[in-house]
Amino acid sequence: MRAKKKGTFPIDGQLLMILPRAGSTLRNQDVNLPELRLDTDGYYIEIKIDADPENPEEVEITRRIPLDNCTEEELQNLQIQFTNLELESCVEKGVKKTLESIEDRKLQRLLITLMTFLNPRQVAIVFYLYKELERQQSESSVYFRSNELLEWLGYKRQKDGSFPALIRSQINQDLVALHRMELVYAQSLKNGNNLGAKIIVKNILRIQDYEIDNVPRNFNLSKAADYTFELADSYTVLLGFLSGLKGKGGYVLFPDSIKILQENGAQPQRDYKTKLLNYITSRMEWESLTDGQYLVISKRYIFKNLDLLGSNASRNNQIFWDAVEELKKDGYILNAQELVVKKKQPSIQFQINPEMLSRA
Repeated sequence: MRAKKKGTFPIDGQLLMILPRAGSTLRNQDVNLPELRLDTDGYYIEIKIDADPENPEEVEITRRIPLDNCTEEELQNLQIQFTNLELESCVEKGVKKTLESIEDRKLQRLLITLMTFLNPRQVAIVFYLYKELERQQSESSVYFRSNELLEWLGYKRQKDGSFPALIRSQINQDLVALHRMELVYAQSLKNGNNLGAKIIVKNILRIQDYEIDNVPRNFNLSKAADYTFELADSYTVLLGFLSGLKGKGGYVLFPDSIKILQENGAQPQRDYKTKLLNYITSRMEWESLTDGQYLVISKRYIFKNLDLLGSNASRNNQIFWDAVEELKKDGYILNAQELVVKKKQPSIQFQINPEMLSRA
């Protein structure tokens, strides 16, 4: 399970392969609008991401939140909200702006969680947890102090030495989102001459326990995620994607020095550098690198996975190449160039820095 190169840590390959897909936003053409669904196990709110018929690597994934902790009254209220809400406006006006009309904070946060899942800040948290898994030499669980995570993410303390309450609240909401959200997808399964599919339901992580330093303080994990602005002082989480680390698949090695910095008040969905790093490493796991360093990806797929989907082509190009320059500055890639082949859609060739990113 251990990283073979000193100063690196591994992230499970299967997880990397589905991260960009599982985090697709409503602007992505493959993403359906949220649904409230009832099956034999109870109620779910879910979003289905259709497979891309032109790209077999972009498989169908459903992300869903079980509503087993909702009261009958809350479920009825949620049904009313789904009936009255113009979900299409989330694409045009933005998720939070559209949902701010929902007075019930719990329902509002559940919907925001579903629609903004695996934003770059949540991806950064996942990377941090795998880094800690390696550092702690653990098989599956990670213990961490909340302030250490906030520092690693790059957030700045206030004059009194504390972190802003809103940021602390957002991190707890992110952790609970990763804990609650189930990912449902199919994996090819060969049985003799027959090719079938194995349906997988996984959480990226499950929160096992959390600790409060000041005992009189009244903290409830779900209540904090749904209603208040709080964060526990420490957490222990169980990671759900580990098969590649245990020799049953592959993984990608990242440098211990990796930093995915956040800024106080910044919008994580605009962190295109992290989105691009996330997508490049996912494709490193899907494909073999040419000459050990080169990776060629369709420009259309890159832009779709970076949410560069607007009609302003010049702006989209500028954002993309700015993200490329940031990855070059950080040393993850050595170079990138656009390849145009006659009668084919343009592609981008990335030269990966093997000292920073390597597939195992």
